[in-house]
Amino acid sequence: MLSAEDTVLAYWAACEARDWERFGALLTEEVVYELPQTRERIHGRADYLRFNREYPGDWHLAVVRVVGSGAAAASWTSFTVDGEPTPATTFFQLDEAGSIVRITEFWPEPYEPPAGREHLVERY
Repeated sequence: MLSAEDTVLAYWAACEARDWERFGALLTEEVVYELPQTRERIHGRADYLRFNREYPGDWHLAVVRVVGSGAAAASWTSFTVDGEPTPATTFFQLDEAGSIVRITEFWPEPYEPPAGREHLVERY
């Protein structure tokens, strides 16, 4: 059985390779995928695989960091969609067999910080 980190790294590698068979093998049949910003939820491996297969645009991803412990892991990835980089943070829950049972993904939108703290920060 893979560690939580290794499972997530395999998940992202299969996703980037568009290897949907390998990708699906890492998921439970009843996997749940949630996007809190859009309040969307997908139930089940078949629908989640279809969601990923049909995702529009020319997209690619790079893993920045993965951390995990026991049956939980989190990843920071950088997606490039049609040439535009976008960070994402994804939380994974695994079952006893090490398969992914729940995925919660956050796509933060950049914004301008409030005024008054320029003396404390460096903008990059």
